[in-house]
Amino acid sequence: DGAGQLRMEFEKLKQKLADEGLFDEDKKRLLPALPDKIGFITSPTGAAVKDFISVLKRRGWRGELLIFPAKVQGSESPAELMNALRIAREFEGLDLIVIGRGGGSAEDLWAFNDEALVREIASFPIPVISAVGHQIDFVLTDFAADLRAETPSAAAEIVSAGFLEANERWRRCGDELSVI
Repeated sequence: DGAGQLRMEFEKLKQKLADEGLFDEDKKRLLPALPDKIGFITSPTGAAVKDFISVLKRRGWRGELLIFPAKVQGSESPAELMNALRIAREFEGLDLIVIGRGGGSAEDLWAFNDEALVREIASFPIPVISAVGHQIDFVLTDFAADLRAETPSAAAEIVSAGFLEANERWRRCGDELSVI
């Protein structure tokens, strides 16, 4: 069914890029604790963007989210994802980029194994979270990004975690000041 061939291509390219140092841990950047402006590269009509926004809203995140639309599967997808990254690269004030989509078959997720796309993510000037598929799915952008999130919803939880912690600290400070 071709799955064995895809797996072999994946492993071969993964090893090549790893040998070049694209996945080295010392090249990974820390994510901003309180990202204010996030870019999300994904399909604007997919469930992933709806889930991402829903998690941010539920957690009370207060920032700016910009959607950079791209096809996330099919033969045109790698070029559209690269174009969205190029546009995001020129956009002023972004603190973080998330690139992703929901789950699917290996073929559905294959665009995120594109060598040029992986190289672009590895050299991106701001931190990148790769949030592709489900917990069991791995694509090459996961290894090139600064952080892999198991799902787009998990990426939204990571993005909003610092905001929740800061809110809790402010609440405790307010409580202690009211005691004084």
